[in-house]
Amino acid sequence: MTSPQSPLNPDAASSPIDTRKLALANWVTQNTSEHEHPIELHSLGSDAGFRRYFRYQTPSQWLAVDAPPATEDTQQFLAIARFMAQQGVRSPAIPAADATQGFLLVEDFGDRLFFREATSDTADALYQQAMNTLLQLHRSQDDSALIPRYDRALLRRELEIFSEWFVGNLLGYPLSDTEQQMLNTLFNQLEDSALAQPQTFVHRDYHSRNLLLLTDNSLGVIDFQGALWGGVTYDLVSLLRDCYLRWPSDQVNRWALDYRTKAISAGIIPAVSEAEFLRWFDLLGLQRHIKVLGIFARLCLRDNKTGYLNDLPLVIRYTLEVAEQYPELQAFADWFKQRLLPLAEQQSWYQDYRTAGDQ
Repeated sequence: MTSPQSPLNPDAASSPIDTRKLALANWVTQNTSEHEHPIELHSLGSDAGFRRYFRYQTPSQWLAVDAPPATEDTQQFLAIARFMAQQGVRSPAIPAADATQGFLLVEDFGDRLFFREATSDTADALYQQAMNTLLQLHRSQDDSALIPRYDRALLRRELEIFSEWFVGNLLGYPLSDTEQQMLNTLFNQLEDSALAQPQTFVHRDYHSRNLLLLTDNSLGVIDFQGALWGGVTYDLVSLLRDCYLRWPSDQVNRWALDYRTKAISAGIIPAVSEAEFLRWFDLLGLQRHIKVLGIFARLCLRDNKTGYLNDLPLVIRYTLEVAEQYPELQAFADWFKQRLLPLAEQQSWYQDYRTAGDQ
């Protein structure tokens, strides 16, 4: 969920003798015009997966990437990078790659993260730029051989991460059969909404830590290798209801409806009402945020990336704000507040979700 060029992950650890890092340094030397040997790699940390990123010269042009083949699909990364470039979207150039070893050289987009650049003064212009880039991706033609489907089975597997990792493993709450059935009903509703809306390219992590402003002030997009073909509002809600950066709800809705107008004009979606579009936006956002509660818990408990817990209160806020808007979701909101919230409040990472993310 987090880009390598976001604030460094303090939980990233390496073994005393990092054989992959040594092998990567040798590989970089062989695939560049550098003559110094061995090249010294300087870590930029890791992302939410298992990829690690290194700079090796200053000023830098390329990043060295360690993408272990056991967990990372380098061929898919290369294919999606080409696909995005064909849509006119700035993805990193990749001058060298070895999918067998899981080593890459990728263009270094620098450190001007959208996350840091977006302020109350710059937000509207930056978000319009990010939404225009999203329109370019949403205009793309489906390539089913390249881009997997965001189907019901995958949506359900993601939602079940919440039940297993956030509810069960982090909070230690055992679900009863009745509660399982309540969640099953909710999950079916969210899946139905996701599948009923127009299907487009989905970056899947289109947010402020995966967008960078380049030297010419164009927008660079990274961390796209998990792209799918799914609901049109998924990336929009990832951007506007960002797990790391919150904007006022009325501003978010204005941006979302502005995107609706542009998407209708571009022929990406039919002329749906504002209410229908916001329902798509809300429910697919709820699917994402329920999933993220589970993913952030798993990143801490399984991968020892404890920093993600600090972002849970904002994700809880998004989750409950949406669930409380819709009568058919009220049972879930009430259950969350009655059963899960008291357990969350006992955790060291917890802060009042009602003000989480306020600037």
